[in-house]
Amino acid sequence: MAVITYKYGRDLMPRLLYFGLLLMLLSSCIDKDVYQGEEEIEEETDNGNGMEYSRYLYPYGDEVQNVVAEITIETDREIVPGSIAAEIPPLKYNKSWLFMLTQDDCKHDSYSTTWAAINGKPLSMFYYYHAEHLTAGDLPPDVVQLPKKSKEGSGTLGSTNGTGQEVRFAFTATIEAEEDWMDKEAVVQKGVTENNYRFYAHTGLTWNNLSEMLAYGTGIAFHDVKTEAVNNEDSILKHYELSQQIVLDKLDGRGCKTLTEPNGNKTYVRAALDYAPIQIMTAQGAGASDPELVHLQPFKVNSDLHEHLIQRYFYESPFDIITPIETELRKDEEERYAIHVGIHGTGYTFAQFLLWLNNEYGKDGDDSVWFPSLEEYYEYAYYRSRSTIEHEVEGNRITLKISLPSEQYFYYPSITLNLSGIIEAQVKSITSGEEVTGLSYGNHADGLMLNIDCRKYLAEHAAYFVEKYESSRTESNKEDALYFIDMLKESPAKTELLKRME
Repeated sequence: MAVITYKYGRDLMPRLLYFGLLLMLLSSCIDKDVYQGEEEIEEETDNGNGMEYSRYLYPYGDEVQNVVAEITIETDREIVPGSIAAEIPPLKYNKSWLFMLTQDDCKHDSYSTTWAAINGKPLSMFYYYHAEHLTAGDLPPDVVQLPKKSKEGSGTLGSTNGTGQEVRFAFTATIEAEEDWMDKEAVVQKGVTENNYRFYAHTGLTWNNLSEMLAYGTGIAFHDVKTEAVNNEDSILKHYELSQQIVLDKLDGRGCKTLTEPNGNKTYVRAALDYAPIQIMTAQGAGASDPELVHLQPFKVNSDLHEHLIQRYFYESPFDIITPIETELRKDEEERYAIHVGIHGTGYTFAQFLLWLNNEYGKDGDDSVWFPSLEEYYEYAYYRSRSTIEHEVEGNRITLKISLPSEQYFYYPSITLNLSGIIEAQVKSITSGEEVTGLSYGNHADGLMLNIDCRKYLAEHAAYFVEKYESSRTESNKEDALYFIDMLKESPAKTELLKRME
């Protein structure tokens, strides 16, 4: 499929001014100490606050698979059996367009800029930091926060789930599991100001950084592997297997099922087709003999996308992304292509783009975009294609039985379900089995939408963030705890966690 090239539009100038003004605002707050590159430091120190850093991992290896969710809806009137129909919409939360971001090369700023901007954490213009630094409050001297749209607004970036609950943006970070530098732990020297070596760019992400990113919804993907035989499929295949075992060991049983093509090298793609755990791939171009590239039109996807190669685009600057977004949004939603962006390093300029996306099309704008990781989108498309939905009507009660068949390394057992023939005002109660851990509902079009989450340890996950807030009562930790509590269905466990936040 041909690559589409986008040009600047005349309406771009206001956006450039918008970004420029924000950049000036942030720059005026910054100490102009210049980044000088990475320097290895052997010294290990206490984290400065009497607390030892402890890496948190959701128990991915024990996540639920092939779940069957049961939900019962009681209404205020008798239901006509033939009036009820259920379907999974093309995009989660009934959003009208899809944005995805894959960040290549296992970059340190995947954590300290991209993830940090999305989750309302401090940002640095010239430096970098690690998870250990953030926990200890040992941060670069020039850190600032992205400006909020309003005093009441959250500093996080995302959309909503259609019922008023926040859903933060999620992207895909590539990993290089065979590299020893992923094992490195940060030097923490809170209060030390005579040098900033500990805030220089590390070679790439560490496992500590990555574990924290995963806890907030970031997806992972293979990219480069540690072989010099980059045009030999057998060698790459061997290193996929070696890398996967390291990933499983480091991430408590979480495996990797995604590939982002490195350097335009289709040998990685062909090797991935022979490696069953890799189920979805993305690339920025293809030749006549390469696997077919799919330029996603989400409302026209009618397959599970298993082993598909998804088109993505690289842009010279974040400003270049605005025009293709606006081009797609002028189309009917059924005709829109996904905006799938590939990027290497990020920085303040890209953080401003993410803020713009939030303010225009996210929770502080028209709330039309769904911005998941490639992993999550793939799983949603798989569930939409493979799920079975049964319903039974008896008097004023509807019982739904939803089967979500899984593949290896699935971690997002959640869907949106649209139910015609009933609206929110008619609902007296909604109950579910223990397999459903998150549940929200509201009106959509002429019917009811339900957001169903079946992650096995969702309540324990929220409890971790409550404990984190109890240990360090910062505003950011409070926002995080409430965010994860809000994902839970109404239950005694949710009530208890909310009480702990008072």
